[in-house]
Amino acid sequence: MTTTKDESVKDGLLGHLAELRGCLLRCAIVLCVLIFGMLIPFDGAPFAGYLFEQLALPLSRTLAESALPEGGQLISTGILSPFLVQITTAALAAFLISLPYLLFEVWRFVAPGLYKHEKRLVLPLVISSTALFYSGMLFAYFLVFRTVFHFIAAVAPEGIAWTPDITQFFSFAISIFIAFGVAFETPVAVYLLVRSGIVEIDSLRRARRYVIVGAFVVAAIFTPPDVISQLLLAIPCWLLFEVGLFFAPRKKGGKKKDAKGE
Repeated sequence: MTTTKDESVKDGLLGHLAELRGCLLRCAIVLCVLIFGMLIPFDGAPFAGYLFEQLALPLSRTLAESALPEGGQLISTGILSPFLVQITTAALAAFLISLPYLLFEVWRFVAPGLYKHEKRLVLPLVISSTALFYSGMLFAYFLVFRTVFHFIAAVAPEGIAWTPDITQFFSFAISIFIAFGVAFETPVAVYLLVRSGIVEIDSLRRARRYVIVGAFVVAAIFTPPDVISQLLLAIPCWLLFEVGLFFAPRKKGGKKKDAKGE
């Protein structure tokens, strides 16, 4: 009897590992196809190069509008940097484009182990968290980039040619995208904390002042050392925290009610 039970557990574990392997393999194939597709020359140059030009457009415009004698431009100090930057740009674009499919694969893998009320909850959370992450990146691209670059150009000492390296710019852009994308997930985090019963909504309201201080601390860590970019991250974090409080469940017994409604 014990042997049969152990064998069934082993077979179930192997089955889950096989499903996980298939899920990871499909995700890897989609990502590789998108990356290689963006590296194929199109009209004389890879499409990833065009994407990088669009990514660096806020900085390029700032450099062109700067007070330097002939404006400024991005430079490359590494021999392979122009090619490697296009690869990383293609990887970033492929991840963002395929993110809905990747989340669908994750959903399909975990869905059999969820209750009905959990399935009804997970899908809207996945959609909202994806939309919020995209929103954070767009906020950083259209507002934060332009503001930060103009600030740096304005405070640059006279006579110094500000010519950023493309590799450093890409690293800066990725860090800002991740910081703002994750920060915009605050409403989802607040909702899950309250709904799961880990924290009560009244406790979060009483801790509002600490949350505001924490937002400024996080902004100081994950943004460049200037006040403008820190404010542009800390203030949205606080406002999104308030949005999470607004949509969080009000009743403490909401979780039990859902469990009965399976």
